[in-house]
Amino acid sequence: MFSVIFPGQGSQIVGMGKEFYQKFNLVKNLFKEADETLNFSISKLILEGPKDELDFTANTQPAIFLISYSVFNIVKNEFNIDLNKAKYFAGHSLGEYSALSCAGYLDFSDTLRILRIRGDAMQNSVPKGQGGMVAVLGSTVGMIEKILRENKENIKAQIANDNSEGQIVLSGKTEDLEKLMQILKDNSIKNIKLPVSAPFHCDLMNKATKIMKDELNKINFKNGQNKLISNVTANEIKDLDELKNLLIKQIENRVRWRESVINMIENDVNHFIEIGPGKVLSGLVKRINRNVKIDTINSQSDINCLKI
Repeated sequence: MFSVIFPGQGSQIVGMGKEFYQKFNLVKNLFKEADETLNFSISKLILEGPKDELDFTANTQPAIFLISYSVFNIVKNEFNIDLNKAKYFAGHSLGEYSALSCAGYLDFSDTLRILRIRGDAMQNSVPKGQGGMVAVLGSTVGMIEKILRENKENIKAQIANDNSEGQIVLSGKTEDLEKLMQILKDNSIKNIKLPVSAPFHCDLMNKATKIMKDELNKINFKNGQNKLISNVTANEIKDLDELKNLLIKQIENRVRWRESVINMIENDVNHFIEIGPGKVLSGLVKRINRNVKIDTINSQSDINCLKI
């Protein structure tokens, strides 16, 4: 059995999806619809840059979704490969929106609009420079949670992403992260400050949670074709009410990617297909379990090699 997985922020590059855009009218039409929906040329930004504008969170989120949705529909409609036979759909952070849209829970234009709002709300929850994220390499969730507990009186930080074995991301205020980085260093734990402008997936995103709650309550979700795995619980989402509540919680809660992948594997998934720019998730899955099959779809030749 296979699962389809969708990447999150950090996978974007200028020119992503260009081959598909040049070859398929289906993609040109989706890009045109996206431009009209968002009232600016996101297609030009994706294809030509500049990079610093593409990296702005309010642009990155709908841009990555647009590429993921385009590639998904090329595979399905131009190559007649039925990705909806997947046991599960899952995505990393904003990739969860790609998953639910491709599975039919949310319209294409609604997804673009909500991700534009989500990106803007997350970007503006904390003044620029006052929060950030740190990647921790070669440690365990248990060890990091212990360090956070032991220092909770003078350091406020949270695990934002549990990505894979030995790759954890922390979020918090800049001054707290600087103290924490020194503590990690003193414990011989490798850590790197990430080039992001906001502390995603922690309590500091509270303003964004309120905005997203209002926006998500306006949206008409539909019953989709595929089972979804939640970032918040790492388990299957049961119904539309739970889906909406978990998308609201997702803003401040840990992305449980490692647990999500393990859960899918324990439920008979032995093949993962990453749909969207880059191959970040494929790398994470490989670190979690080297025995599963992984396909990354970034070109027509990748689709030609795809067997399900």
